[in-house]
Amino acid sequence: MEVNVKLFGDLREGRFEEKTTQLEENSRVIDVIKKHNLPLEDVAICMVNSHQAEFGQILLNHDTVAFSPPVGGM
Repeated sequence: MEVNVKLFGDLREGRFEEKTTQLEENSRVIDVIKKHNLPLEDVAICMVNSHQAEFGQILLNHDTVAFSPPVGGM
């Protein structure tokens, strides 16, 4: 299956902003994180189709998965 992956903030450094990736059927959000070698501790926000998601959520063909690092500062 095919999913669109978007990275925000520091997660983009040395990687990509947005790309389409191939996954096995019944893949989960955590599988996308592993496939793209994202440090788990750097993924603070995870969205699937603009809705907050857990790492164990099963993905469907053509889903959009977005990852963001912790955001902070004053």
